[in-house]
Order: sequence, then C-alpha cells, then structure tokens
Amino acid sequence: MHRNMKTISLLLGSVFIVQACTTDPYTGEKKVSNTAIGAAIGAAAGAVGGVIVGGSNKRKAALIGAGIGTVVGGGVGFYMDQQEKKLRQQLQGTGVQVVRDGDNIILNMPGNITFDTDSSVVKADFMDVLHSVSLVLDEYEKTYVDVMGHTDSTGSDSYNLQLSQNRAEAVASVLTSKGVEPVRLVVRGFGEQYPIASNDTPSGRAQNRRVEIALSPVVE
Repeated sequence: MHRNMKTISLLLGSVFIVQACTTDPYTGEKKVSNTAIGAAIGAAAGAVGGVIVGGSNKRKAALIGAGIGTVVGGGVGFYMDQQEKKLRQQLQGTGVQVVRDGDNIILNMPGNITFDTDSSVVKADFMDVLHSVSLVLDEYEKTYVDVMGHTDSTGSDSYNLQLSQNRAEAVASVLTSKGVEPVRLVVRGFGEQYPIASNDTPSGRAQNRRVEIALSPVVE
C-alpha cells in the first residue's frame, strides 16, 4: 500500500510540474493553484488526509470538551480565508509555503530552513517563524492542527520514519510551548512514504525533506 501511495504522489507531482507559475504577493513563494510544488504538496497532503488530516468524531468531541468551538457550515470558507491571509502575511519571506486545498491549509516547511542535517532540533532562526505561526493558530483556534514529518529516501526506512517523527514532534513542541492547545494537535512522521518530487535528484530530495502543518476547520 505504501509503495502504491509513493507512486501516486510522484505521478501527481509530475503532472503538476508543467503548470504555469505565478508568485504569491505575500510570501514570494509560488502560488499553489498554478505551481508544480504547490499542487504536488496539496496532492500528497490529500493522500495523507485519509490517514491523519482533519477530525474524527472523537477528536472533535475532545476539542469541544476543551472549550474550543466549531465553525458554522456557511462560515467555514470565510474563516479559512481569513486564517490563510494572516498566515501569508506572517510568513512573508520566510521560505514557508502556504498551500490552500479547499477548506484546508497546508504549511510546507522545507528541511533546509527548519533542521540541520540528521538533526531533529529546530534551528534557532526558525523559532521566530514558528512563533508567528502559533500566533495565527491561537487567533483561529477552531481548526485541527496536524503536524506531519517527511524525509527523502536516503537511508533506511526505519531511520527515516523515526527522524520524521522526531522532527514533527519538535515542531509540535514549539507550537504548544507558544500557547497552541495540545488537544488540537495530532503529530505523525511518515518517513519517505509521501514524496512530492523525485528522490533521484538532489533538488527533489530537498523538496521531500519537510514538515507540513495541515489546518482543517472544526465544523459544526
């Protein structure tokens, strides 16, 4: 199954690579709807979505029990629009890509700006970026927060799986230390299962080494 999902992700990435590109006015990054990497991230996140992203009834009940409300159906789009706008403003020029996928938002954090090689300690320079993210998450608390770690295919499956888990946990730990309610978070490392580019090239492997934060609304 994992091998099939790898293939699907790579095929989706290769399809989107030919799309036209525009530059996002907030972040300086490529817009999701028109770019290869943005669309590939959305496709990979969609594939992962059945495993982790969003809320089950049990998870929703836990958030409501913690005093976190829900977004009424008709207001979901506007709520996520406003959150997306704030994130783009806060993350301008940081290297973090903001991907919109329907009512979901994915923050793609490339490994080169978040961690040193083979390390799961968040870089000091990136701490302020995560603080900026946490400010927006605190303001828009009616969202699930899924933190997902990914690696390239270099090294063993078991090593990559553990490294991706450690990195996802490190990012989540910073967010909770900045005030994001832990009950909102699900954290998981996927190792090399969901590439967004080919692992056959250095640039492709660099794209695959990432942590993603997927935000989805807690709906009524």
